[in-house]
Amino acid sequence: MSNFTMDPNWLCFDPAPTKPTFRPPPHAVDAHCHVFGPGDSFPYAPERKYTPCDAPKELLWKLREFLGFERNVIVQATCHGADNRALVDALVNSNGRARGVATVRPSVTDAELQALHAAGVRGVRFNFVKRLVDAAPRDSMLAIAERVAALNWHVVIYFEAADLPEYFDFFSALPVTVVVDHMGRPDVTRDPDGPEFGLFLRLLRENPNIWSKVSCPERLSQSGPPQYTDVVPFARRIVEEFPDRVLWGTDWPHPNLKSHMPDDGLLVDHIPAIARTETLQRKLLVDNPLKLYWPEEVR
Repeated sequence: MSNFTMDPNWLCFDPAPTKPTFRPPPHAVDAHCHVFGPGDSFPYAPERKYTPCDAPKELLWKLREFLGFERNVIVQATCHGADNRALVDALVNSNGRARGVATVRPSVTDAELQALHAAGVRGVRFNFVKRLVDAAPRDSMLAIAERVAALNWHVVIYFEAADLPEYFDFFSALPVTVVVDHMGRPDVTRDPDGPEFGLFLRLLRENPNIWSKVSCPERLSQSGPPQYTDVVPFARRIVEEFPDRVLWGTDWPHPNLKSHMPDDGLLVDHIPAIARTETLQRKLLVDNPLKLYWPEEVR
């Protein structure tokens, strides 16, 4: 019997997604996904804003094979706080087929960072979404970024488009490679040529160390599945203008969705709409994630 009860308004992941018609290229990486618990083995954080359904590593590996991917990048979720044990357990049991992005506190020791690196962690995540986390001091984040730079790690940032003006200068000052989750969550009801998304494009143009994930149409779309047509112009613009600085991931098991739970097979079938050539697809799914997470394999 679990000590954790899933939030009543939580949607659990689709247990039977459709088989995608799009076949990812060899060595493709799902570069944004999570593991949750199981809570009895890896308790959820007391300060969490939500309690999810358990989504253990074994189900993630099963989904990876079903969708046609070879590797995963597992991102620490806010429901586990800075307790990275579930993440580390998944990495060390992945047979080298997963890398990770951790959450750490300013008090993290060098020995703890080294242990995370040995397990397969290659980045830290800073969350700026105010409904999910309490604000952290920017000077503490900057100090963490400077420390992980010595390990050749990068920083993943999660924020909403309306807050980018507040953070633009801080993000630009980070002294490492920076990866933005989900295109900075643009409002896709607005013009992709308008000022809000234009500010995000400016962030990328002015900072060649900043990358973007073109993931999570299900979080952004108003038109909905299966095509998520309103998201396409935004994602396609980023893929085509910054082809060497884009990543893609399922976001399984899709935390905090309230409207619908996506079919992961249909999310994979969305890829050719935003990366329209085999060259762009290979950069998005293979070349770029290998460069960032398995650089030792890149010649």
